Amino acid sequence: MNLPEPSADARAHSRRVAACLHDEIEGSGGWISFARYMELALYAPGLGYYMAGARKLGRDGDFVTAPEISDLFGQTLAQQVRQVLAAGYEEVLEVGAGSGALAASLLAELERLGALPSRYLILELSPDLRGRSRDTIASRVPHLMERVAWLNQLPPSFNGCVIGNEVLDAMPVNVVCRDGLSLSEQGVVIKGEGFGWAARPMPEALRAQVDTSYFAESGYCTEFQLVARGFVRTLGRMLERGAALFVDYGFPRHEYYHPQRTRGTLMCHYRHHAHDDPFFLPGLQDITSHIDFTAIADTARESGLELLGYTNQAQFLINCGITDLLARTPAQDARAYLPLAAQVQQLTSPAEMGELFKVIALGRDVPQPLLGFRSGDKRHTLWPPGM
Repeated sequence: MNLPEPSADARAHSRRVAACLHDEIEGSGGWISFARYMELALYAPGLGYYMAGARKLGRDGDFVTAPEISDLFGQTLAQQVRQVLAAGYEEVLEVGAGSGALAASLLAELERLGALPSRYLILELSPDLRGRSRDTIASRVPHLMERVAWLNQLPPSFNGCVIGNEVLDAMPVNVVCRDGLSLSEQGVVIKGEGFGWAARPMPEALRAQVDTSYFAESGYCTEFQLVARGFVRTLGRMLERGAALFVDYGFPRHEYYHPQRTRGTLMCHYRHHAHDDPFFLPGLQDITSHIDFTAIADTARESGLELLGYTNQAQFLINCGITDLLARTPAQDARAYLPLAAQVQQLTSPAEMGELFKVIALGRDVPQPLLGFRSGDKRHTLWPPGM
């Protein structure tokens, strides 16, 4: 791989993360699951990618998310949040607020609409991102800071609107491979000064939680998002009334286990370069997996939540009026309008984020149809005939 060289300080930090991982592997008999490796590489206290201080989001970080691309993303999402709040709810809970760009643009638009929540709660585990989000909100909507509160964990109960942008993809995953009739779990071992893959027979505890009937080809490897599914179960216990909206990249099950997707969907992001080596500079890069949205929907329904909608990001944003929001800037003002039009193109084009990114809505006691799914709802694609 031809990737940018880290600074001396960054490389030293990666060595500390690697030492933590080495200790974990040695203390576990020489092998750990990939889920455990991913958990430590991303979330080890004071060391993991999301828990240390390096800039992650934005042009100077490793990747750019929709809220950093354009304020129009948050302004458009606000139209859907307003509809949910209008059913008699007063609170918004954002999971994984990142830089705070989404919270700032969403709050500003809700204020313009006369639909501000009484409280805007943010669950953010990263001390660095918690500080960045606080600074962003204080800078852009300082008069609304009194409505914002940061949480260390999900509340025991919640009524309102939950939102999460690119949250599920960063939750640790288990990796499973098929070799003929046998199934193995792929884990991580020490290899030289770094790390490598090593297989073990698939444990019964894991076998009981996953359905491996969707991939039959020998040599096929894929990921199972057990942590994300556990999060949805917790959401099912927490959300008494209201809706939860998650935006992420992924597929329905029949596409997730496509015969050509033999090496799974693991993807790493480092300095705006995407690659598939999760062992490269641990602690300095993001590690993600695409989402099996059928598994998320199944888990939600098993947890008592209703599937309120599922569609691609482009359709959701168009349904919520992104073109109308763009039209608030006169096309004659080319200097202001053309950058916004380019941002809308990036958010909605099938060749950019429009098709790969999906929006799924789960909830209880919410009037339907939800605005973002009034046209082009693709719930039926999650369970096609014969599956």
